[in-house]
Amino acid sequence: MTTAYWVVIACGGLAILYGLYASRSVLAASAGNEKMQEIAGAIQEGAAAYLNRQYMTIGAVGVVVGLIIWALLGVFPAVGFVIGAVLSGLAGYIGMYISVRANVRTADAARTGGLQPALTVAFKSGAVTGMLVVGLGLLGVTGYYLLLREMYNPAEAAGLRHILEALVALGFGASLISIFARLGGGIFTKGADVGADVVGKIEAGIPEDDPRNAAVIADNVGDNVGDCAGMAADLFETYAVTIVATMLVGAVFFTGPMQEKMLLLPLLICAVCIIGSVFGTFFVRLGSSNNVMGALYKGFIASALASAILIAGTVYVIFGSFSAEIAMTDGSIQARHLVYCGIVGLVVTGLIIWITEYYTGTQYRPVKSVAKASETGHATNVIQGLAVSMEATALPVIVISAGILVAYFSAGLYGIAIAATSMLALAGMVVALDAYGPVTDNAGGIAEMADLPEEVRNYTDALDAVGNTTKAVTKGYAIGSAALAALVLFAAFTEDMKYYVPEVASEVTFSLQDPYVVIGLFIGGMLPYLFGSLSMMAVGRCAAAVVVEVRRQFKEIPGIMEGTTRPEYGRAVDLLTKAAIREMIVPSLLPVLAPIVVYVVINYIGGQAAALTTLGALMLGTIVTGLFVALSMTAGGGAWDNAKKYIEDGHHGGKGSDAHAASVTGDTVGDPYKDTAGPAVNPMIKIVNIVSILLLAVIGGA
Repeated sequence: MTTAYWVVIACGGLAILYGLYASRSVLAASAGNEKMQEIAGAIQEGAAAYLNRQYMTIGAVGVVVGLIIWALLGVFPAVGFVIGAVLSGLAGYIGMYISVRANVRTADAARTGGLQPALTVAFKSGAVTGMLVVGLGLLGVTGYYLLLREMYNPAEAAGLRHILEALVALGFGASLISIFARLGGGIFTKGADVGADVVGKIEAGIPEDDPRNAAVIADNVGDNVGDCAGMAADLFETYAVTIVATMLVGAVFFTGPMQEKMLLLPLLICAVCIIGSVFGTFFVRLGSSNNVMGALYKGFIASALASAILIAGTVYVIFGSFSAEIAMTDGSIQARHLVYCGIVGLVVTGLIIWITEYYTGTQYRPVKSVAKASETGHATNVIQGLAVSMEATALPVIVISAGILVAYFSAGLYGIAIAATSMLALAGMVVALDAYGPVTDNAGGIAEMADLPEEVRNYTDALDAVGNTTKAVTKGYAIGSAALAALVLFAAFTEDMKYYVPEVASEVTFSLQDPYVVIGLFIGGMLPYLFGSLSMMAVGRCAAAVVVEVRRQFKEIPGIMEGTTRPEYGRAVDLLTKAAIREMIVPSLLPVLAPIVVYVVINYIGGQAAALTTLGALMLGTIVTGLFVALSMTAGGGAWDNAKKYIEDGHHGGKGSDAHAASVTGDTVGDPYKDTAGPAVNPMIKIVNIVSILLLAVIGGA
């Protein structure tokens, strides 16, 4: 087993080394002319200022939460919490650092070399973030697990529980940072985007990314702090939490020497899939058709195929053959069943990516239907966009349901956990596709503001249109994998009750005739809607403040519209920084406090069994409605955005037409859907589940 752990650590190191290689390659590229560098410098300064202030705020909250965990659960869970929080923040910060330097290099590569060099720079910068997420996540979980094994004896039930508690706390640390980063970054970016669009494109009639708009730098800053730093922290916590959840389930359903193998298996799957992801990055090349999405898909498909082979090889090596019998606490399975579950995870990932592209790609019916509806006005655009957003939930849910069934019939709940692990094991490649998006978006803005030739903007627009789809694809992937991970956490919760509160565990059932189950489902189902409402209202307030500021500058600073005076970009950035950090606090604490409050209230009313029943039902309700809310918002927002771009490409009257004006309204409505509320539901779901599991540990130790 010692060799296997070294393999895991070596693969985590490989991800970090690839990230260093890719970052050196990106930073070695030309940063363009003086004007391009000046614009990029303003974006870099704004992004760094925002993240520094945000992390100081998060750090203050984290210290308080860490001390509470220390007081309730002890030093090792508190240390785990800190490790998860620091690594999650680090992945986002470094990714953002590279992203805000790759944007100008992508624009210059398009100016000097064309589409392929620009694609190479943008994708490599995304790969830095992707590989850091999986590398830091795997090394963090594995390293702390090995340290805890030295502190406690995993062969003893109590020792194993202490280890798992500390790892769950690590996941909680990552989740807490993630929801702050995701939500704060989303509020910032969409406050800037919506405010810039309302005053610039709608009121003043000036183009997107026009340097006369005071919010345009803030908009470009927001792309990085939301879609790069926020998504990196988001996928880091999903990755870490899924590994820990699978280890939890392995500890429940296996005993003896087999238990250690099942605790090791998710670590090894993630390790070998890093090799597959690095392998896939070398396949991202344009063909003769210059199909950017096709080039990115070649990389993903190569990663998935290589990972499938490596997962099968890993299972064979660990168990000696595919037909080896594996004893469980309630039966047995064969090693080949675990391979099936791994492949299920990869297939579900591929299908969700394809479905999301269908609903957000400019070449398919949904986006074209939203663009067509724009011909008859703003209202019909919004109606059609809402209809597409609701329709877009059906196929992913069917795919996820089918995946759950196949995995469950193959290897029970542990099979579902392995499928979820395999989905997240491809996070390195999928995050690379996502982080590519804000880089290309910024590159287009820099090309516009630096007055580069129209051909350059055509190249960056081609990359950016695909970037909108890849960002939507990644969000669909994140929420799909989060649903599976949360289901695994729920299974761990129900089993943990037998250990922590055996005296009442037999009384806890989830019958729909039990009013406490119905109450829990209602409250849990309500949480994603309330969370989404708070998030979108926060964007609205920030956007309104930006609108007031940009209008003031247009009115009070002479020469802005003539292009002879530079707007006060820093005022808009600073305004949004303060507002986003203030607005992110209450929504982010909702999923932390809700399970605690529900447990305390119901425990007072009906006793501990009733409280645990309500808490478990709350977890399920949050998973179900959270999945639908997040899928609907992310796909619908992506469809609205690309419908606008489809019209701007010359369809339905093109730029300046009535249809274009309607599509701008739809895009503005969809912005907080796809980049703030929808994506932040992902960490919200898992925080509800993780807090519930930690609450069990507190109750059991009381």
